Amino acid sequence: MTANTDTADQTSGDGQRQSVTARLAVPEMDCPSCAQKVDKGLQRVDGIIETTLQPTTGTATIRYDPDRTSETDVVAAIEAAGYEVVGGSDDETDEPAAGVDIAPPSDVWTSPRAKKTWVGAVFVTLGLLFEFGLTGQNFAIASLLDHPLTIADMLFLGAVVASGSPVIRGGYYSAKNRSLDIDLLMGTAIIAATGIGYFVEAATLAVLFSIAELLEDYAMDRARDSLRELMELSPDEATVKRDGEAVTIPADDVQVGEIVVVRPGDKIPLDGTVVDGTSAVDESPITGESVPVDKREGDEVYAGAINEEGYLEVEVTSLASESTLSQIIEMVQGAQAKKTDTEQFVDRFSGYYTPTVVVLAILTAAVPPLLIDEAITVGLAGQTFVFGSGWQTWFIRGLTLLVIACPCAFVISTPVSVVSGITSAAKNGVLIKGGNYLEAMGEVDVVALDKTGTLTKGELAVTDVVPVDDNTETELLRYAAGLEQRSEHPIADAILAHATDNGVDDLPEPERFESLTGKGIRAEIAGETYYAGKPALFEELGFDLTHAHGATDGGTPVEATTVPSSLSADTLTALEREGKTVVVVGTETALLGVVAIADEVRPASKRAVERLHELGVEHVVLLTGDNEGTARAIAETVGVDEYRAELLPEEKVTAINALQTEYGGVAMVGDGINDAPALATAEVGIAMGAAGTDTALETADIALMGDDIGKLPYLYALSHTANGVIRQNIVVSLGVKALLAIGVPIGLVSVAVAVVIGDMGMSLGVTGNALRLSRVKPDRLFSA
Repeated sequence: MTANTDTADQTSGDGQRQSVTARLAVPEMDCPSCAQKVDKGLQRVDGIIETTLQPTTGTATIRYDPDRTSETDVVAAIEAAGYEVVGGSDDETDEPAAGVDIAPPSDVWTSPRAKKTWVGAVFVTLGLLFEFGLTGQNFAIASLLDHPLTIADMLFLGAVVASGSPVIRGGYYSAKNRSLDIDLLMGTAIIAATGIGYFVEAATLAVLFSIAELLEDYAMDRARDSLRELMELSPDEATVKRDGEAVTIPADDVQVGEIVVVRPGDKIPLDGTVVDGTSAVDESPITGESVPVDKREGDEVYAGAINEEGYLEVEVTSLASESTLSQIIEMVQGAQAKKTDTEQFVDRFSGYYTPTVVVLAILTAAVPPLLIDEAITVGLAGQTFVFGSGWQTWFIRGLTLLVIACPCAFVISTPVSVVSGITSAAKNGVLIKGGNYLEAMGEVDVVALDKTGTLTKGELAVTDVVPVDDNTETELLRYAAGLEQRSEHPIADAILAHATDNGVDDLPEPERFESLTGKGIRAEIAGETYYAGKPALFEELGFDLTHAHGATDGGTPVEATTVPSSLSADTLTALEREGKTVVVVGTETALLGVVAIADEVRPASKRAVERLHELGVEHVVLLTGDNEGTARAIAETVGVDEYRAELLPEEKVTAINALQTEYGGVAMVGDGINDAPALATAEVGIAMGAAGTDTALETADIALMGDDIGKLPYLYALSHTANGVIRQNIVVSLGVKALLAIGVPIGLVSVAVAVVIGDMGMSLGVTGNALRLSRVKPDRLFSA
């Protein structure tokens, strides 16, 4: 037995530990009834403070008081419930357990139980051969209570012992823990059938159920594979520069500020900043974007990303346990523990379903033999139904109902779907922090979108350079960039970047620089005062922009007095209608021209909105703090149904409430910081570009790790499909069990059919149906 332990969660005044957390791998705990049995066993251990059992990952997290119990006692309680504990170490140290635990892969087909199952299957096959084929050679070789035992009987008993013993053992632990689960039901059925001499039924039930359990273990192990793949993205080792040499050490031992070396083809071991080298880096494990991103000095990189070609030296900015990838993995596993509304309903329903069917099974076995003396044969639609033929027949039918009483298929239908959906989303760059959000996203009627950083890139860029009179674009850019050299405004950065990109580098040096709050800037160049700012600034200087300027952009126009303008009458109006910010450049006596700046719309935004409509989203609305002109222009460009402009953060909350009242469920997409109130108010809050941003990861219910608005339709499609899969699994599993239950009293359903279809078939069916969620892939729209 091995396990992981974490540091004490609390300490007393004298520094003594008050609690220890053990994280244990329990691979065979793969269904809610298994977890219930383990939980009941742990409840008997004095000193256990809190337990978190996750059948979908096969893990148990137990917090306990080390002064009252020990990890050995905890493990003994789990094993006393019938489940083996694997992984980790027995030491209760003060070092935190690294990583996130998940049960290791199982050797399902070569396990001890599998070997017993194969032996039992051979015995059953030989027994059936003697029973129905070699009847002449099927002579009695022993007797039990004056009842002769033939060769076939002995073979069937051998199958019961080989394949049935694990089932009966599990049933014993279930009875001990007062858990009415499949092991108790099946174990009871096997013992009862054997006790009345129905060896064929007992052996068949033992072997078929054991095969069913192996297949379910295999299916659950497949479902866990997606999370294992996610965990394996994080490298275990890192090459660090220490004392002038490159040494390879465990990634957990690397400290913040150290320099790690990343060679071509290596995974980046920790989050950090490039301090030397250039390369293309595949960030798909984090953002889901398959196109490599060019990285150079000063750029951020994330643990788990793959260095494609160049050599990089990276300064570490966070510990291995705090990296973006570690947070993703931890949040994905945490999401498994949060039960959805559907899951809670199924748990409540199964609490009534199983006892009810068990009672019906008892009544089926006991009542008809008392009321029906002779067999009653009824013909219907060409079929013959027998309603009575002795107590043995009704006893077997009662046992068959016991098999059908197991609710495993529909109990696992929701959690396995949630696991499949959430892990598939994580591998595609979408972090869903709970199954309830996965369900809610598929049911929203409205998607509300912030503008800056969501529909647009969040980076200002020069879109138009319009000189007037005899000035050239180069001359206009030269003076505009020269003035903006002293400014720290984002508009200044955009103008300077555009000048550099266009080879305008001989910039004049401004003197007596002054910022005119809310209007623009001014400075002296070569002894003359130049201005750059809003059109309203130049109207105050006396320029006649009345006919050229159709919108004030927040300024107050004044009556023109002295200086005429040669600027086209429609130029300013046209630029502002396109949602662009206009910067006029000139002196007190002449205009040089206009520079227009805009936050560029993402190429994928329009197609993303179209795709949301195609998928069934009723209403897509833009919520922004920008002015009316900019909001209208962006809304027309991307094709949203409605826009609301000039909203303060609290006004966005009011807008969300109004949309909820008018349409229903709302998903809000923003940057996760400024839009936090609106994200919290909506049914689902979605943060854009959350990679490396702790605040965004904590604020939102769902995080799009990259700046790719094209992942939004994928998220809706995945969630909508997941809801459909969950409904299909529940309805079909319950429907099949109901049909089988109806067929049992009239003799249409045998024990073998109940096991193969009602238990094994449905469990495999719902698991396989859930796994197809991994086939939902993001649309390749355009570059974000």
